[in-house]
Amino acid sequence: MSEEEALLVLVTCPPEAAEGLARALVEQRLAACVNRIDGLRSVYRWRDAVESAEESLLLAKTTRARYAQLEAAVRARHPYELPEIVAVSLSCGLPAYLQWLAQSTR
Repeated sequence: MSEEEALLVLVTCPPEAAEGLARALVEQRLAACVNRIDGLRSVYRWRDAVESAEESLLLAKTTRARYAQLEAAVRARHPYELPEIVAVSLSCGLPAYLQWLAQSTR
């Protein structure tokens, strides 16, 4: 695995936290771009109870080299005790876009 391997990191958060979190990740060069999808309704089990919440989904594009720092930044700013932070490796993509992504997170 290359340090420049592209990752898509999914983070759910309360809508009121989404913009600040997305902006911080891009400003700190931890993500090249963060898409914000509002209006998400999550249903999940938490402490033996089924819960639901209105959330925003952040789609952060980063590299493997920046993932640990991105995760730490999300955890530091996120209001949840246990935030959803999952990364998916991007095996394909427009080469020029992937190059821009790598350059934007250096």
